Amino acid sequence: MARVISVGRQDFEKIREKNNFYIDKSRFLVEWWREDDEVTLITRPRRFGKTLNMSMTEKFFSVDHAGKGYLFEGLNVWEDEEFRKMQGSYPVISLSFANVKERDYASAVQRICQILAGLYQEHRFLLDSPRLSEEEKKIFRSVSVDMPEVTASMSIHWLSKFLCCHYGKKAIILLDEYDTPMQEAYVNNYWGEMVSFIRSMFNAAFKTNPYLERAIMTGITRISRESVFSDLNNLEVVTTTSEKYADSFGFTEKEVFEALEEYGLSERRKEMKRWYDGFTFGRVKDIYNPWSILNYLDKKTVGIYWANSGSNSLVGKLLREGNKSIKQDFEILLQGGSLRTEIDEQIVFDQLSVKQNAIWSLLLAGGYLKVEKTEYEDTSGIRYYTLSLTNQEVRRMFEDMVRVWFAECGDNYNDFVKALLAGDEDAMNDYMNEVSESLFSCFDTQKSPSKREPERFYHGFVLGLMVSLRGRYILTSNWESGFGRYDVMLEPLSEKDDGIIIEFKVFQPRKEKELTDTVKAALDQIRDRKYEKALTEKGIPKERIRKYGFAFRGKEVLIGSGNGK
Repeated sequence: MARVISVGRQDFEKIREKNNFYIDKSRFLVEWWREDDEVTLITRPRRFGKTLNMSMTEKFFSVDHAGKGYLFEGLNVWEDEEFRKMQGSYPVISLSFANVKERDYASAVQRICQILAGLYQEHRFLLDSPRLSEEEKKIFRSVSVDMPEVTASMSIHWLSKFLCCHYGKKAIILLDEYDTPMQEAYVNNYWGEMVSFIRSMFNAAFKTNPYLERAIMTGITRISRESVFSDLNNLEVVTTTSEKYADSFGFTEKEVFEALEEYGLSERRKEMKRWYDGFTFGRVKDIYNPWSILNYLDKKTVGIYWANSGSNSLVGKLLREGNKSIKQDFEILLQGGSLRTEIDEQIVFDQLSVKQNAIWSLLLAGGYLKVEKTEYEDTSGIRYYTLSLTNQEVRRMFEDMVRVWFAECGDNYNDFVKALLAGDEDAMNDYMNEVSESLFSCFDTQKSPSKREPERFYHGFVLGLMVSLRGRYILTSNWESGFGRYDVMLEPLSEKDDGIIIEFKVFQPRKEKELTDTVKAALDQIRDRKYEKALTEKGIPKERIRKYGFAFRGKEVLIGSGNGK
């Protein structure tokens, strides 16, 4: 009989006691311990089993769970006699910053103080310990929800000292979702203050701490050493491109196919692979995210489970407000293509808006992109990564994101698309002029709109067409450096639809007197450069090819057409 699937349960003890569906990742405990790294930072996308593995680590090592070896019976770690003896033998400090999602710095610090005060509450038995001095107990009592920042920054350090004094053994520290406060600080504009506070806390807990046995931190991103880890030269960083623990987070293809067999779904392997395969950690390929697999096994149908399991607001903000190069690359990715770029796995959040490859680094760390191949250039010493969207689920998530962008810009965009398909030139002009101002605002967030403003519009507009017409047209676009040309070609997938060629032109006051002149220049370019040849060579008759010139002067738009004869 197949085990019961508990979607969202992250407590290792409950999963084992209730015999819920579980894939054995306990070999991680052996590998991590034998590596003998003092502080290990492991980054993985969200919903990849980080919290469950941290729970497993706590239940294995913590003295609070001594005598609970039955939880590990039948698992890999229990096959090793040496490690059996280690179960329940260390004081463990376990905490999570997953819920630190406040909109201002003061509230974020207050939330962290609440977490730390709760941690101390769990260890109040230390106040009765004869091995703690009265001064140490006074310090213990000073930790509260309204403690000053200087007290909060030392609280993990102190607690490890108190536990070491009480048990006569150094403590293991487990910090889950360490980077959540940093991401929220970036989004809500209190990055500098949060960096200073977190750096002080980490230095005390993980660097200048003689009571620390070992520590694990988990998160989605590797925040730059200069930001919060400047004092931690004892930090071992394990990212998605690292070899260590490559199959300890997420499900391997073998594990997924065995799960399908357990639930009588073996015939759906191809569907599962197309939708959810694609993650790569180190050299291990064909990794699946557990969240989608559990939901699929439970509901027995495909869906956007993992991609919509958390906020994508930061990703959306960076893509929508990004420059034309970012939108061009994003357009390629949405069409199933790839991009080649340098990657810096140390995320510098305050450079995300100015450093282009930082966005792709963030998307790679978040699981939205996968590495197709890597190339190392000896001459420059730079390693380049070829990246693509991870799988069908991620692609659908991004398509939905683009749809939301245009929904926020008003209903007129959808009316424009309908008019375009119907070939109603008058309606196209009416709707495009109504929608242009809101679309410009969506894709240009500069305080002072500049001459570059239309470029953002063009690339955002093409993304909207690509998503709106998927399944009906194949969209291709072309661009050149500078600001002279941007053409779009829509190849119909059905004989019922016409082919469409669109040329964008910006009004040039030194060359043109009216917008009608700009429209004519766009149509002349379509004709002179024989753009229709790409469609006629695919069997589309000339009479079924519609040509449009889009002329822009600021936010004013004029659309004109040329016949297909």
